[in-house]
Amino acid sequence: MKNVTDSFVSLGHWPSAGSFGFNTDILATNLINLSVVLGVLIFFGKGVYRKQRILSTIQNSEELRRGAIEQLEKARTRLRKVETEADEYRVNGYSEIEREKVNLINATFDSLEQLENYKNETLRFEQQRAINQVRQQIFQQALQGALGILNSRLNSKLHLRTISANIGILGVMEEITN
Repeated sequence: MKNVTDSFVSLGHWPSAGSFGFNTDILATNLINLSVVLGVLIFFGKGVYRKQRILSTIQNSEELRRGAIEQLEKARTRLRKVETEADEYRVNGYSEIEREKVNLINATFDSLEQLENYKNETLRFEQQRAINQVRQQIFQQALQGALGILNSRLNSKLHLRTISANIGILGVMEEITN
């Protein structure tokens, strides 16, 4: 152990203008060699570690990019499908609207035709009623006129003869029915 400490102490007191030579103390040279190797490993190992970290980051980025591309393709596929369905709904919607429009026009035409028929029937009914009223008024006027004529021309003798004739007709009708 004394040799190891002596070698450290002797490292600190090397002559600056001395000669170059080999150090035959194995323990001292091993420590120096180990520290040089460790320094070189640490210096160059950092680069390797950084390279590995950079490579793993790049690989992760590539995997994320592939995943994003797959998701993008799925989204595009879904978008195309939704656009197709929207077009179908739009076309079907327009067709349905046109069908409903035609149905509504036809129903309106049928309703108007039915209203026209009701109007014509009502007019015919009112016409017939007016004609019947006019006929009834004419019949009543004719009957009143005939009664007036009969009352003015009818005397009691003619009246008795008419009654007797009607009773005779009723008697004949009674015999026929029995």
